[in-house]
Amino acid sequence: MEEHRKEQIDLREYVRVLAKRKWTIITVFAIIVITVTIHAFTATPIYQATVRLIIDKENPNVVSIQEVMAVDASGTDYYQTQYKIIESRNVAREVIRRLTLDESEEFSPKPKDDLLSNLIRTVRATLNSWKEAIASLVRTEKPSSPEGEDEKDLRLVSEFISRIEVDPIRNSRLVDVSFQAKDPALAAKIANTLAAAYMDKNLETKLKAVQDAVRWLNTRIEEERKKVEKAEQALLQYKEKHDIITDFSSDVEKVTAQKLAQLNAQVVEAESKRVEAETRYQQAMALTATPDMLDSIPEVLNNELIRQIKSMEVELYKRMSELSKKYGENHPQMVAIESELKTLQKRKSQEVNRVINSLRSEFKVAQARENSLKGALEKQKKESLELNQKAIEYTVLQREAESARQMYELLIKRFKETSLTEDMKTGNIRIIDQAELPLYPVRPKKKLNILLAVLVGLITGTGLAFFFEYLDNTIKLPEDIKRHLGIPYLGPVPAMAFGENGNPDGKRLPELVTFHTPKSTASEAYRGIRTSILFSSADNQPQVILVSSAAPQEGKTSTALNLGVTLAQSGTKVLILDCDMRKPSMHRVLGVSRDKGMSNLLVGSCDLREAVITTQIQNLDIIPCGPIPPNPSEILGSARMAKLLELLRKTYQRIIIDSPPITAVTDAVVLGQFADGAVIVVRAGATPREIVKNGVNQLLAVNSRILGAVLNGVDMERDGYYYYQYYYYYYGEDGQRKKRMRRKKRTKTRYGDDL
Repeated sequence: MEEHRKEQIDLREYVRVLAKRKWTIITVFAIIVITVTIHAFTATPIYQATVRLIIDKENPNVVSIQEVMAVDASGTDYYQTQYKIIESRNVAREVIRRLTLDESEEFSPKPKDDLLSNLIRTVRATLNSWKEAIASLVRTEKPSSPEGEDEKDLRLVSEFISRIEVDPIRNSRLVDVSFQAKDPALAAKIANTLAAAYMDKNLETKLKAVQDAVRWLNTRIEEERKKVEKAEQALLQYKEKHDIITDFSSDVEKVTAQKLAQLNAQVVEAESKRVEAETRYQQAMALTATPDMLDSIPEVLNNELIRQIKSMEVELYKRMSELSKKYGENHPQMVAIESELKTLQKRKSQEVNRVINSLRSEFKVAQARENSLKGALEKQKKESLELNQKAIEYTVLQREAESARQMYELLIKRFKETSLTEDMKTGNIRIIDQAELPLYPVRPKKKLNILLAVLVGLITGTGLAFFFEYLDNTIKLPEDIKRHLGIPYLGPVPAMAFGENGNPDGKRLPELVTFHTPKSTASEAYRGIRTSILFSSADNQPQVILVSSAAPQEGKTSTALNLGVTLAQSGTKVLILDCDMRKPSMHRVLGVSRDKGMSNLLVGSCDLREAVITTQIQNLDIIPCGPIPPNPSEILGSARMAKLLELLRKTYQRIIIDSPPITAVTDAVVLGQFADGAVIVVRAGATPREIVKNGVNQLLAVNSRILGAVLNGVDMERDGYYYYQYYYYYYGEDGQRKKRMRRKKRTKTRYGDDL
C-alpha cells in the first residue's frame, strides 16, 4: 500500500509541474510548431531522381586473368569501396565537367537584387572579413589551395557530393544511386550521368590495370627467359662434370638400398660365424694344458682317425691285460704292445694338434671374411651418400630449371590473355533502371515535419518545464517541508481571490478573513492549522506560540492574527503580542492605536491595563508594539519580557507572539526561548528552502521547540489536488448544502502579505 501511495504521489508531482509550467510548455510548443510549419510551406521543393545499378561479383571476361586483375568482388569491403567511389570527388568532377554544372543555375544561382538579399550578403561579407582578420592573427601565411583547385571548385564539388545518396538493396547486388535537385529534369539527368561516369571510371581503372600488367609482364618475361637459360646451362654442366647419363630415378635409389641391405645381412652372418669359430678355437686352446680333456672337444671327438686310434688302443690294452697274466712286463710281446701304444698316442696327439690348427684356420678365415664384408659395407655406404648428394644437387638444379621454365610459360600465357583483354570494353557494373523524371518532391515532407515538430515541441517544452522546476529551489509542497526542513507540516493557506463567498462585490478580502468570511476556504484552512497546533503535543498543548518566518513578506502577521481569531472563536481566551518592532502592521489591520504597547511595557513606562486593547472579536485581546525602540533585540530578550509572559500566562489560555523574520534580525530567535513552540510561515513557491532551513536551524540552536510550518499563498486552482481536503462541502446562509467548484478563472491576489 505504501509503495502504491508513493507512486501515486510521484505521478501527482509530475502533473503539478506540468500544470505549473504550462505556459512554458505552450510557448515552446507554439514556437517550434509555427516555425516548422512556416518553413514547410515556404521552403523550395527538392526532387530526387534514382538510377538502379547492379554490381556483379565476377568480371565477365572471356579469358581468366584473376591474377592480373586481382579483384575480389565477393566481400562486403568490395561493395563498400564501390559505394565510396560513387561519392568520390573524382567522379563528381567528371559529372560536373560533362554537364557544365559550374554554369548551372542550380549550383551557381544569380544573386537576388533586393534589399533583404543585399543585406544578407553585406552581413556575410562582414563576418567573413572578421573571420579572416582573426585567422590572420594565429597564422603567418594563408594556406594555398591544392593545385588546379580553387575555392569555388571545392565548394561546388562538396555541394554536389552532399546531394548524392547511395542506398544498397539488402540481400542483393543492386544499389540505388539518387541525386537531389530543385529542377526534377536536372536531377534525373545528373543521376544518369553520375552512373555513366562511375561505370566509365571503373572500366578505366580496370583497363589501366591491364595496361600496367602488360608492361609488367613484358619485363618479367625477359627476366624469366634469362633465368631459364641460366638454370638449364647449370644443369647441363653438372651432368657433364659428374658423368651423369640418365636422370636419378626411384629405381636407382631402390637398387642401392637393396645392396646395402644384402651387405648388412652378410656382415651380420659373417660376424656370427666368426664369433662361433673364435669360441671353438678359444675353447680348444684352453684345454691344451689338460690333454685328457681334449677328447671333450666336439671336433676331436668326431674325428674318424682319432676314433680309430682309440679303438686300436682299446684292443692293445685288452691284449696287454691278457698277456700280463701269462708273461711279465719285460716279455717281448709286452714290450711290443707298449711300443705300439706309444706310437698310437703320438699319432693321436698329432691328429689333435691338426684339429686345433684347423679350428684356428677356420677362425682366421671367418675373421677375414667379416672384415672384408664390413669394408664392402662401408664402401657401399660411402658410394650411396655420394650418390644421394649428387641426386640432391641434381634435383635442385633440375627443379630450378623446371620452375623457371614453368614461370616463363605461365608469363607467356598471361601476356597473351592480357593483351587480348586490353582490347575488351566489358565491366561488372551495369544499369538496370535509368533515372526517370520525378513527379513529387522529397523535401519538405510537410505532414511528417509538422508531426515531428509537434512531438519535439511537446518533449522540449516538457523537458524545459521540468528543468525550470529543477532549478526552482523554493518550498512549494508539503513534501518539501518534510523532506528538506525536517519539521511537521501544519497545513496550507490558500491564495485569496476576488468574488469569493462573503465578498460578492469584487472588493479585496480583509486581512481578518476568519472573522469577516468564516465560511471561506481560507477560514477553514486556518481552523485546520489551529487544530494541528493544539494537537501537536500529546502531553500538554502549547500556551505561548511564536509565529515567524524566515524572510519578509511571508504572511506571518496575517497568519498570527487569523490564528488568534480561530482560537478565540473556539472559546479560548487569546492575547496577541505584536513584537515586530521593526515594521509593525498589526495595529493597522485591527484599526487600533500603537501609542502604548510592548515597548512601553518592557521599559516600564505604562501599566499592563493601559497596553492591552480589547478587540471587537470576542475572547481576543491585543498588545500592539508601541513606539519603535532603538534596541528591539535587547528589550525583547530582557528579564522584563520573561516576567511579562509569566504574568500573561495566568490571565490568557493562549498567547500568540508576532515576531520579525528570523534571518533578517535576531528578535525571533530571542523570543523563541520564551515560547512553548514556534510556527514557521513559508510562502509557497517564493522562499528558497536554504533560507527557510537556515531560520529553522537558528531556532533549534536556542532549543526552541518548532511546532511546524504553514504553507502560505497556495494557489488552490493549480495545486488543489495536493490540498484536496480543502475542497469540501459547506453550508450557505440559507442552510442548503452546496459543493464548491471552480470552473472559471478568476482574478486573484495573494493572501497574507505583510504590510
